[in-house]
Amino acid sequence: MDLLSGKLYWPTTVTNPASYPPLTEDVVCDVLVIGGGSSGAQSAYLLAKEGLKVVVVDQRRIGEGSSSTNTALIQYAGDKSFVSLANTFGEEIAARHLKLCEQAIHDIETTCSQLPVDADFVRRDSLYYASYEKDIPALEQELNLLTKYGFHVDRWDEEKISSHFPFRKQAALYYYDDAEMNPLKFIYGLLEAVEKMGGKVWAETQVTGHRFEEDSAVFYTKNRHQIKAKHVIIAAGYENQEFKVEKNAVINSSYAVITTPVPDLSSWYKRALIWETARPYIYLRTTPDDRVIIGGMDKDTAYASTRDSKILHTRDKLMKELFKLFPNLQAEPEFYLGAFYGGTHDGLPIIGQYEEYPHCYVIMGYGDNGTVYNAVLSRILRDVIVKGSNPDLGIYLQNRPQVNET
Repeated sequence: MDLLSGKLYWPTTVTNPASYPPLTEDVVCDVLVIGGGSSGAQSAYLLAKEGLKVVVVDQRRIGEGSSSTNTALIQYAGDKSFVSLANTFGEEIAARHLKLCEQAIHDIETTCSQLPVDADFVRRDSLYYASYEKDIPALEQELNLLTKYGFHVDRWDEEKISSHFPFRKQAALYYYDDAEMNPLKFIYGLLEAVEKMGGKVWAETQVTGHRFEEDSAVFYTKNRHQIKAKHVIIAAGYENQEFKVEKNAVINSSYAVITTPVPDLSSWYKRALIWETARPYIYLRTTPDDRVIIGGMDKDTAYASTRDSKILHTRDKLMKELFKLFPNLQAEPEFYLGAFYGGTHDGLPIIGQYEEYPHCYVIMGYGDNGTVYNAVLSRILRDVIVKGSNPDLGIYLQNRPQVNET
């Protein structure tokens, strides 16, 4: 799959990244993880910490997939609102999902503090503003539900917004203690730690076939080697759809611009993450070297040629949106890209378990909070593999019920 195009920023932030060789032998392990991106690296790290023999393979060099385009706004609130999720799954399930995402941010922070590579994890608040006056009642509903379940969020009116930022919006929700990070450094740190714990990572190793035995799975590589494992986590990101088409998944295209370093960011209150109620929406964050990342303007296309034809035009539109919010910012677009972006129709990420793939779990952290979703799903799978169960597994299985189905 042609995952991305453009001029990438994150690879320029990594000095002397680890290099992993292709697999050149047959291997037996406890867990095979197919995919060395966010979902695969987080899963491998947690399972290696449990003392399991873990093998990670990726058909590309590590870091060359979708993780290199991840803009890494680390939030528990997502594209589908709490109210929307509650209408689909019921309040208790929706609240539990958001609590798991909130906990995942704490877990990611703890993990980052223990990695051999500094992933630039920084706590940030988030401003979620009403794009239009008609969006304000929904924002009020969201606030009421968030407050009911104890989430730390305030309502900001137009006066408060304009006193903290150089733009005026009629209303916003202000979330506390979200975060940002460098997604590529995170992956490199996780996989380096996996190898230090006795795991193995092989890049440029494409899986081309498989067979299943009573107590194990055997996957074959393009170079005719085999990997035998008791458990397999298929964590190939959007390319999971090449293993198993999931009807609840949807692949679209998204865009991002990373500016030149900005001389003065003092007008940006606490360098908070910023996003909006409009759909498709834009979002913004800053970087440790004082750049601005602005992304969004998703397009409903899964064709790489169509996606790529819109990169330059969308780059210019995103810069216009940036200057609407921060008219005095001195910045030019230095990096810009278009990439496939995965979501789900019902708004929750997926753990797929399919009859035709015994001993296997397909981890699909699809959505705008992919890093956080992958943290949630990888912790559930750790428990399922190590302990035999996790009480939250049913929330994310591909056949989870909705309230109008029960």
